[in-house]
Amino acid sequence: MTAADSRRPRALAVIATIVAAEAIALLAAGCWYAYELITGAPVLSFWGAVFTLALLLAFSVWLFTVGHFLFRGYRWTRSAALVAQAIVLTIGFPTLTGGLLWAGLAMVVPALTAIVLLFDKRVIAYASRTGGSSPAL
Repeated sequence: MTAADSRRPRALAVIATIVAAEAIALLAAGCWYAYELITGAPVLSFWGAVFTLALLLAFSVWLFTVGHFLFRGYRWTRSAALVAQAIVLTIGFPTLTGGLLWAGLAMVVPALTAIVLLFDKRVIAYASRTGGSSPAL
């Protein structure tokens, strides 16, 4: 790999930013959910609500990790980012068609952008590290 090939593609930075923004959104949703739970918002099952909160926070941490290691060029992050975008699309399309236009667009447009950029040949070439310092396919 030459020095020109080892430069981080801008598309990779865009994808990592999208994933990090999704992680921040989930963290904010988790904090809001925790606040509502602490202030006594009615729930059918307290422990079910605690489990949901744990899932929100765990998925946020997972997305932060994916964004970080994707930015560094690790191979496993491409599939993790693709799965995350597929999950966002499964929530975004019903939101969009359900009448919440701006919320739906805020989910669908970045997810589609990230999916398209994940298949860019420069991103694939750069994000091929397996754990060592040299890239490997």
